[in-house]
Amino acid sequence: MNIYHPTRRGLLRAAGGITAATALSGATILGTASAANAVQDGHGLRIVDRNESDARMWYYRFATDAIEWDPGVNVLLPDGYHTSGRTYPVLYLFHGGGTGADFISFDRLGIRELTAGKPIIVVMPDGGHAGWYSNPVSSNTGPRNWETFHIDQLRPWIEANFRTYAEYDGRAVAGFSMGGFGALKYAAKYYGHFASVSAYSGPASLRRDGGLVVHWANLSSATVDLAGGTVYGAPFWDEARVSADNPVERLESYRNKRIFLVAGTSPEPVDWFDTVQETQVLAGQREFRTLLTNAGIPHEGHERPGGHVFRPDMFAIDIDGIIARLRKA
Repeated sequence: MNIYHPTRRGLLRAAGGITAATALSGATILGTASAANAVQDGHGLRIVDRNESDARMWYYRFATDAIEWDPGVNVLLPDGYHTSGRTYPVLYLFHGGGTGADFISFDRLGIRELTAGKPIIVVMPDGGHAGWYSNPVSSNTGPRNWETFHIDQLRPWIEANFRTYAEYDGRAVAGFSMGGFGALKYAAKYYGHFASVSAYSGPASLRRDGGLVVHWANLSSATVDLAGGTVYGAPFWDEARVSADNPVERLESYRNKRIFLVAGTSPEPVDWFDTVQETQVLAGQREFRTLLTNAGIPHEGHERPGGHVFRPDMFAIDIDGIIARLRKA
């Protein structure tokens, strides 16, 4: 397997040419799904497009009242899933932000090779170009309730349609950049759902540097996704919501979980407005790690040369730790 380290600009160039229309057809290169499979609608989701012809990567697009448009989901099955009869743990893996980022992002980055032979199901849903894995305070372009979609609809739908352990020790959550924040947020806010959480260059401190990450979330969501609406409210934040989402304010919610953190050490800009640098993300992770240490909460932290990129070599290390923490297939 060839492991590469894409630059952020290279990643955005690769992803940026993929429009929402392309994403609709991204999985259809696999062929037409069989009409005889057992995967069904439910939990507030209606399947409007699907492809189950590949042995491992199954694709769905849903209609849901939680999101104005129809979000896509890739479900990566372990080798032998169809014949083993075994039940598997699940990793929910969240993409970062940007106009080209979507549920296909990790497939472009080699997720099939990185999980080959691993006894785990990987679920990779859309999270919006700047959805921040949240139900926003306001939207001027229809519902964008990503938190509702992921937690209240997609999670139970996965558990109803695939052989998974529908319990704390059967689920992990991870993500890159905005998705890393989403993983940290969901792991704390929904304590009983996830036994392992991983953030690859994911912000862990919302209020530091004058609330830099909150401003980043509000500005990016207003510009890219919400037509002037915001995740946390503007000009005044919903302070209770910020605190509920802020990893450094939710320390006890990480106790008894496996925690894996990684960030780069180079000051490369990480967002579309060049207002946030990877070193600022790193500073937030360091703050979080210090607080976890002081609280006696075990965790694993890594700092690597380079900027704001997904690091396949670190994921390869992490996936083995995730599988070791979760219930065995």
